[in-house]
Amino acid sequence: MMHFADVPVYLHREFVDFRKQINGLSLIVQNCMNESVFEPGLFVFCNKKRDKLKVLYWDKTGFCLWHKRLEKDRFIWPRKCELKVIHWNHEQLNWLLRGFDVSQFKSHNELKYKAI
Repeated sequence: MMHFADVPVYLHREFVDFRKQINGLSLIVQNCMNESVFEPGLFVFCNKKRDKLKVLYWDKTGFCLWHKRLEKDRFIWPRKCELKVIHWNHEQLNWLLRGFDVSQFKSHNELKYKAI
């Protein structure tokens, strides 16, 4: 079982045809996102209406495809970014799933000291 707090999240910023399943989404990860679908990570896709998300991941025994459909609202999908792939952490993914505009959230920078 994968611990999702420990894995990176990769958003494919462009909208995806949701008729695609595991094989089609895996090809997007490999060919468009230039990532290995077999490495630890959650690969997140959104449809054009922004009411559905798919999350693809490899759990070392097979592929898992998670699908969420909103009944009323829309996901606030990042549009202003020029990158094809957006790197997030699990906390940012949770914010997206809860309906927040992740681009509005800014956390404090992590400080790393070697001496006092």
